[in-house]
Amino acid sequence: MATVSQSRAIRPLPLRWRQGFIGEMWAEFFGTFILICLGDGVVAMLWALPGSGRGTYANILNSSGDWLLVTWGWALAVAFAVYVSGGITGAHINPAVTLMAAIRRQLPWKKVPGYFGAQVLGAFVGAALVFLVYNNAINHFDQAEHIVKGTAASVSTYSTFATFPAAYFHSPLGPLIDQIVGTFFLVLFICAVTDEFNLPVGSNMGPFVIGMIIMAIGVSFGANAGYAINPARDFGPRVFAWIAGWGKVAMPGNYGNVNNYFWVPIVGPLIGGAIAAFVYDLGIQDFLKARKGAEPDVLAEGATVQDARPPAPDE
Repeated sequence: MATVSQSRAIRPLPLRWRQGFIGEMWAEFFGTFILICLGDGVVAMLWALPGSGRGTYANILNSSGDWLLVTWGWALAVAFAVYVSGGITGAHINPAVTLMAAIRRQLPWKKVPGYFGAQVLGAFVGAALVFLVYNNAINHFDQAEHIVKGTAASVSTYSTFATFPAAYFHSPLGPLIDQIVGTFFLVLFICAVTDEFNLPVGSNMGPFVIGMIIMAIGVSFGANAGYAINPARDFGPRVFAWIAGWGKVAMPGNYGNVNNYFWVPIVGPLIGGAIAAFVYDLGIQDFLKARKGAEPDVLAEGATVQDARPPAPDE
């Protein structure tokens, strides 16, 4: 019986598309697909639990425990999505992170549109799978609460897929600021925990720590606008919810207090991510580079092997 290493050695060489840009887009698609399957799935659980006999309608969304369920679910969704696809692209799974990588010259700008498209498509397909699994539970909840899909009352079940602003906002400005700030911290912290000049996470714990960043933002900045902090995570499922019958609640995002909302979770995170890229480089990494002393046995200037060779006795 062949060992794992032997079986890998005799496998045919991978197809070229797996080695190139198409393979990178596949990784971003699949990583974002996993993110939405688990993230939207945990929200759908809120409607499934009462109907399944494992909870009650009387207590749904009435306690902080429900919010902790959601924030933990999204944290683990991000962590496992990064574990799955991180070895190929680093698992951006978020256009704001892709934009940060391009600004910091970690990703060619020409790849940015392909990454964006793959992420949105992965989010759309992930939402479709959650709908396939939980459609009966969502319909049961709507019937129990006398909710008609597509009306203002259906915002609760629509939120399985995408976000909406809190009722105390009466213009897009407040949610926009919320999204800028939340994504700023997300991208800033990702820069920090992946920076070799700083204190990078070791022992293959990077994806888990990034999941904890999502958890931290969710419990600190989640209530205002649902902490989308990811244009693909919101827009892809939002389009699916529009197709699935939530109508104007999904697109363009009319909620009474704020209408035509769909652009806010797109523009806000992109602005926040871009600001974080500049702030981290100028405010943290440049200081780290300036304070980092020369490493042992590393020359200030490069030298060839011949230059470094000691002179011969007769030279």
